[in-house]
Amino acid sequence: MPESSRKFLVVADDSSECRTALYFAARRAQATGAHVAILATHEPGDFSHWIGVAETAKREAETAAETLLESMAEDAEAITGERPELLLREGDRRTVLSELLEEDPLISLLVLATSANGEGPGPMVTALARGKGLFSGRAVPVTVVPGDMDTAEIDALV
Repeated sequence: MPESSRKFLVVADDSSECRTALYFAARRAQATGAHVAILATHEPGDFSHWIGVAETAKREAETAAETLLESMAEDAEAITGERPELLLREGDRRTVLSELLEEDPLISLLVLATSANGEGPGPMVTALARGKGLFSGRAVPVTVVPGDMDTAEIDALV
């Protein structure tokens, strides 16, 4: 497979569905010569009266997001053999995602997963279905993976 600069983006959270989306993205990237990018966000707290509390909360949120990114990076690297691009941003997840898709033309696919426990499709898939503006200027194809899909089923697809 020729080297590619295309990226498959996964939005990180601590759900099992996110790991399903990551597995799909990594296997698809491996099969097509693309790369994996993982985005984690953390929202700033509103502790304007207590500056020390705000700084502590921000550091804790960043640390948790970095830990999640590192764990997901290890999973992706075990599949693809290469380190994924890790993106840590502060702000509302939908806003950050929209900005990232606009600024990085190499992102060629957004991979999301539905909720595995039957509690609806999940917030990102719902936002896409309702047209809540994840894509402002540059549309990017989206693959929605069933959250309860197992690795053997994914392997059979790629």
